[in-house]
Amino acid sequence: MSKVDVLLGLQWGDEGKGKIVDVLAPKYDVVARFQGGPNAGHTLEFDGIKHVLHQIPSGIFREKTRNVIGNGVVLDPVIFKAEIEKLAKYNLNVKQNLFISKKATLILPTHRLLDAAYEKAKGDAKIGSTLKGIGPTYQDKIGRQGLRVGDILSADFGSRLKKLTDIHFKILKDHDVAFNWNELEAQFLDATNFLKEFKLIESEYFLNQELKNGSSILAEGAQGALLDIDFGSYPFVTSSNTVTAGACTGLGIAPRHIGEVYGIFKAYSTRVGSGPFPTELNNDEGERMRKEGNEFGSTTGRPRRCGWIDLPSLKYSIMINGVTQLLMMKADVLNIFPTIKICTAYQLEDGTITEVVPYEIVNEKIIPIYTEVKGWNTSLPSTAEGSLPSELNDYIKFLESRLNVPITLVSTGPDRTQTIHRTLEKV
Repeated sequence: MSKVDVLLGLQWGDEGKGKIVDVLAPKYDVVARFQGGPNAGHTLEFDGIKHVLHQIPSGIFREKTRNVIGNGVVLDPVIFKAEIEKLAKYNLNVKQNLFISKKATLILPTHRLLDAAYEKAKGDAKIGSTLKGIGPTYQDKIGRQGLRVGDILSADFGSRLKKLTDIHFKILKDHDVAFNWNELEAQFLDATNFLKEFKLIESEYFLNQELKNGSSILAEGAQGALLDIDFGSYPFVTSSNTVTAGACTGLGIAPRHIGEVYGIFKAYSTRVGSGPFPTELNNDEGERMRKEGNEFGSTTGRPRRCGWIDLPSLKYSIMINGVTQLLMMKADVLNIFPTIKICTAYQLEDGTITEVVPYEIVNEKIIPIYTEVKGWNTSLPSTAEGSLPSELNDYIKFLESRLNVPITLVSTGPDRTQTIHRTLEKV
């Protein structure tokens, strides 16, 4: 029986997962999303065109790859319909190659309204939500009152929808939120009818049969490990398990079937929204990094907070995910810096020096301890590992020595061709 390889982000999301899934997809028969929803923005760039996928797995542009939206995903039919329609001009065989779990939970229009209402009520303590209805949908799922994709096939779906939205309306009465329900409902029902045109499946049976058949499967995560509901900087986190274990529950795959775990990280750090960020640069360096890396959210358009790489948090993510290979993204963004800083430890308020991510990271005042290395100050090649600047090779070797996991891929630009594969070596 074959294995399921897992690809996920090791920071606060936006690491470049979409590009790497697209690069790796030809090696896999199936690409499966296992959590999150339209709060994800997976960017792919090739043939001079930039694509941003929110709910559809990033293997959709590979004609021989089957793509699965797993049970752990929360799916907004309205956004899904718009996303499919944007792909129409590329003549992809989407209806043939896209499979959707009947057990995936539906995002209703009222979930988006609740998301906005809750975020507004938090004031200065807001989470920094994408306002896509993710949190309220997962709340209903855990509260055992959510609606699932398979429910749209039921004859009484209308009454189930009314029952849940009536509950939402009672909550919304206490918030200042204006909306036209007739318009939102008509749009939603149109989108659910569109959804019926696709292959709605028992995805856990589908994927396990694929394993028995010897198919290669890549599980695609959304957001990043430091946003995990259990292991992230709570409460400034997403509402799902973004770690490797989430692939098991989000797809119905037993842990013994997990193979390689690809951990994606930027050569520096970024974060969108609120929450702790020990190496954040609130200065000209941070602004230069943002502009050079075009660091604006692919889902929200918000400017990303930028800072130097943080090894304590990366080690933490590697540990909880069982990462076997590291993939470094956006090395080219650091081309402009003569000196590069690497956070190797934290100094806590009481003076303690530690490499452990503290429980009180949200409230603890952390001072990053840096090691400085020489930058490469030159543009990077798209191919041929041997032509990387020696300073970049030194940077990679330093990271490998501290993280104890090999860096097997370096991205030198946004296009799928701007990817350098490195020989797998034990470190």
